[in-house]
Amino acid sequence: MIPYLPADWRSATLIGRIQTDDGPTPVVVTDGRVRDVSKTAPTVSQLLNAWSGRIPEGRDLGALEELPLQPAFGAASCWRVLSPFDLQCIKAAGVTFAVSAIERVIEERARGDAARAEELRASLRDRIGTDIRSVKPGSDAASRLKQALIADGLWSQYLEVAIGPDAEVFTKSPPLSSVGWGDWVGVRSDSAWNNPEPEVVLACDREGRIVGATLGNDVNLRDIEGRSALLLGKAKDNNASCAIGPFIRMFDGTFSLDDVRRTVVRLEITGEDGFKLEGSSSMSQISRDPEDLAGQTIGRHHRYPDGFALFLGTMFAPIVDRGAKGLGFTHHAGDLVRVSAEKLGVLENKVTTCDQAPPWTVGIGELMDNLARRGLLAGPR
Repeated sequence: MIPYLPADWRSATLIGRIQTDDGPTPVVVTDGRVRDVSKTAPTVSQLLNAWSGRIPEGRDLGALEELPLQPAFGAASCWRVLSPFDLQCIKAAGVTFAVSAIERVIEERARGDAARAEELRASLRDRIGTDIRSVKPGSDAASRLKQALIADGLWSQYLEVAIGPDAEVFTKSPPLSSVGWGDWVGVRSDSAWNNPEPEVVLACDREGRIVGATLGNDVNLRDIEGRSALLLGKAKDNNASCAIGPFIRMFDGTFSLDDVRRTVVRLEITGEDGFKLEGSSSMSQISRDPEDLAGQTIGRHHRYPDGFALFLGTMFAPIVDRGAKGLGFTHHAGDLVRVSAEKLGVLENKVTTCDQAPPWTVGIGELMDNLARRGLLAGPR
């Protein structure tokens, strides 16, 4: 068993990218063996856009457990697992667990009084005619809930995207900027309050077809975004701030979108100071279906000819104090972060600051130069 793969990985169809002696290489893993498909599809974008379920021709690289793949933070080996996305735009959906968002507003108003919090829930339930946990975003009940929250002085722009008709979908990071399993993940050195966001990430082709899923860490700088929602770009798009992997698990007879809907994403953080934190987020509690989120990302107003990755959001927000009481959680350099799910494996990264993380240097131009030198740009065959 390879510790970063799903338990049933030998029966799964996995797609990813490996840094080899030649450069970034798209691979397909089936029956435990790794196939270099770069001569058929020089990029994962091309591979997913042409995906039919048939495994393309390629060069056998051997059994996955025998490849010299090492984490970038633990060894100097040039063979390592890269983010499974290359030319795709990295998109993310926010505030997709509406109940979690509303509960935080209620808890803030109740100030720790459980009885008062239940009174607020009951009052909202009586006025909208249903439990807030069953409200579907954009529905008539959601509109009534909005009016009730406004009347109580509890409304915010975050709740608009939590229960309104339009999802929050933003660009997390540019193509080729995400890091993979075993790499460093970065937080800004000027951030004093930040946390990981463990999420499921959809793999979508140029038509918006969802073809598979993987894991992601949408690193969040809570102090910067908390100052103003208009600082979302500064809080989200930074060097090494987006981790995805280890591989995309493709939909087939062993894995489907319904499995995504049932996924439980787990988070483990282990600090060099002995600090430990664990938590989980269940996709069954998401307010907007993954198909709806993908559909709101692409359409006649938004096109992605190279396809896109889509973070689905999280309900996990660590509040455990780390250090002085009341200061909550924030990352320390050297934290080991593990995002896991039974059918998607483990995404493991180590925390550093964005200015100390390995700089992002391989952009589209550099990738094209590498593929040209390898004779891979003649087009798909």
